[in-house]
Amino acid sequence: MATWRAVTRAFCFVAMTLVMMPFQWVLVKFNLPGSRRLPQIYHRLLCLVIGIRVTVKGKPVTDKPVLICANHTSYLDIPVMSTVTPVSFIAKSEVATWPLFGQMAKLQRTVFVERERRTKTREHRNQIHGRIVAGDTLILFPEGTSSDGNRVLPFKSALMSVAQMSVVGDDGALDDMVMVQPVSLAYTRVHGIPMGRYYRPYFAWYGDMDLVPHLWEVFQTGPIDVVMEYHDPVSITHAGTRKALATYCEAKVADGVARAISGRVAA
Repeated sequence: MATWRAVTRAFCFVAMTLVMMPFQWVLVKFNLPGSRRLPQIYHRLLCLVIGIRVTVKGKPVTDKPVLICANHTSYLDIPVMSTVTPVSFIAKSEVATWPLFGQMAKLQRTVFVERERRTKTREHRNQIHGRIVAGDTLILFPEGTSSDGNRVLPFKSALMSVAQMSVVGDDGALDDMVMVQPVSLAYTRVHGIPMGRYYRPYFAWYGDMDLVPHLWEVFQTGPIDVVMEYHDPVSITHAGTRKALATYCEAKVADGVARAISGRVAA
């Protein structure tokens, strides 16, 4: 039964991807408005195909320039976070070279960064700031890598320096700084049963795991439940420093993950 479920899901994933990719390519190529909306539709359908049920808590910032900072557990974070509002991601440069998935990342207008080259930080920061000012919502994974889903790794603050840059409105007036909104993701249930610390890493993709075999296991399993919580946004003005901003986001995300895993409700 699990094999047939995986075959069906894999077929739907490939077919849906091959059908929608050319349309997105045209939208991105000619900078048409639908280039932001179509990936959201695609990822909602993908979650439906895989059997991912997303519970959303809190509200995303949509009326101000915002950078979202979230914990990173798996490639499944991409479709999950794309279901709520149109977003693009900040990813390591190696992702751009991956077969199929690299092209999909490009079509979602991902910003690729070289994390190991600190001399590029300012260039990447300016690119991210430009995209946010243009109206894009970008998602940063400050851990710099993915975890086993049971804990949150320390947040790196380098690319959060975009929050130190001001935003100029259409009228030329100086608006507030870029807002930063922490978001926590937690994989909580499989077939409606709590995963526990043992099963959660089955859906996490980290370390030296191979992508395709792991994806096949995900297709075989499910449905799975994910809790995504939008926490209170903050600006660098209120946080004080870039590192304080990273500490705030890490604490909020860690608390959200812990509550979701344990089933506790936010105060």
